[in-house]
Amino acid sequence: MHTFQNACSVPSSFQLTGIPGLESLHLWLSIPFGSMYLVAVVGNITILAVVKVEHSLHQPMYFFLCMLAIIDLVLSTSTMPKLLGIFWFGAGDIGLDACLAQMFLIHCFATVESGIFLAMAFDRYVAICNPLRHTTVLTHAMVGRLGLAALIRGILYIGPLPLMIRLRLPLYKAHVISHSYCEHMAVVTLACGDSRVNNVYGLSIGFLVLILDSMAIAASYVMIFRAVMGLATPEARFKTLGTCGSHICAILIFYVPIAVSSLIHRFGHQVPPPIHTLLANFYLLIPPILNPIVYAVRTKQIRERLLQILKMETKIK
Repeated sequence: MHTFQNACSVPSSFQLTGIPGLESLHLWLSIPFGSMYLVAVVGNITILAVVKVEHSLHQPMYFFLCMLAIIDLVLSTSTMPKLLGIFWFGAGDIGLDACLAQMFLIHCFATVESGIFLAMAFDRYVAICNPLRHTTVLTHAMVGRLGLAALIRGILYIGPLPLMIRLRLPLYKAHVISHSYCEHMAVVTLACGDSRVNNVYGLSIGFLVLILDSMAIAASYVMIFRAVMGLATPEARFKTLGTCGSHICAILIFYVPIAVSSLIHRFGHQVPPPIHTLLANFYLLIPPILNPIVYAVRTKQIRERLLQILKMETKIK
């Protein structure tokens, strides 16, 4: 490690603290966090397996659901194994390149997930407002292109973040990150140089993703509700809206924790640091846990297929 003036240095690694302020509880915290990670992994792999074997689920909405499952696996796996290592073994050391890679994965795939929710809203809009064109517009190729567009957007938006840190902020006044993973602002606040460009870029990306995507999704649902209210009977309205229930739940599960965490991070200066970190972990864990449960409960085909699998296993035993 090379030392420079004003106690700034070029770090070879950083030290993650886990949940700052709750170090004495780390071993106990590993139980709920480890359990949640296990549920997230099993749940999302189950969704992928069920959609793969059940041909009736080879439809746009369920292909998007598989994309969400893959994204959720990446998000949870990019943080939880390291966090559990901190809880169990105190293994908080993380190399600079590994830290920047983790930062990229977390922010990139959170951006991709938002893009997939936007694509799912478009799918619901076409299915309800233009049902006769749904199969011609939302072809398998179009679903693949929408997923690829969401991935490319995530890479283009987030790719500059680690590069800007690497090139613009090589010196750091401290090497201890008071967080459980390499979150962008948690790293930038340790830098010795002028971090205003990084701050503005991070806020701009947050606005583009969180605000504009949610506004576009809300606009699509306004048009969907207008179309639904034009249906002849209450039964038809309820049945049509029921096809959107899982998507609406998943959107709320994703956006609400992020919005709360972002607001507290920016404005909740009186909130204790452990709450900041716990919320930041929950917004990476809650969607991967709840998305498979929501879709399994609310989607008849997935629910029936899971029941068939459980019955077959019971008979084998």
